Amino acid sequence: MGFEDWAAEPINWVFLAVALATTVSGLRVVTSPNVVHAALFLVAALAGTAAIFLLLAAEFLAWVLVLVYIGAVIVLFLFGIMITRAPTGRDEAEVDHGRRLPAVLVSTALFILLLWGLVSQWGDTTLDSVTAGTPTSVLAEGLLGRFVFPFEVVGFVLLAALVGGITIARRDLSPAEEKERESR
Repeated sequence: MGFEDWAAEPINWVFLAVALATTVSGLRVVTSPNVVHAALFLVAALAGTAAIFLLLAAEFLAWVLVLVYIGAVIVLFLFGIMITRAPTGRDEAEVDHGRRLPAVLVSTALFILLLWGLVSQWGDTTLDSVTAGTPTSVLAEGLLGRFVFPFEVVGFVLLAALVGGITIARRDLSPAEEKERESR
């Protein structure tokens, strides 16, 4: 398939636009100095990912992504920021601009290394034809049959991350605060 064949299909241009918007949103998630703006860019990146799932005829995965991640996790994240009154921006005095170039160089080198490894491992591999509208039961059989162990491991890793986050976020009370808490 040459470029002319690729360009003749409108769906390819739609995919390219959605992928570009998703990539830009993902980059803005990690480069935005404001936490609320980063969360909103994450919503855009997840919506773009859901759109790509829709283009791949994986409607179930697209709507699960929208409902679970955009509908629940991001809303919870934004409420957490707003209720705790956490600082949403960063102080420019804290930013070390001298580390930007090494960070860009290291991340570019790691990306090239990852890309080289993927291409050398699976460069000539082609995917089997996927039938549009694969039933949800096939996905369920995969998750709860063949891949049940990795699925459970991911659950325990997420639980460990949750406990670790709570432990890190918990602050110790001063003796005066402890007395006030006990007196209530």
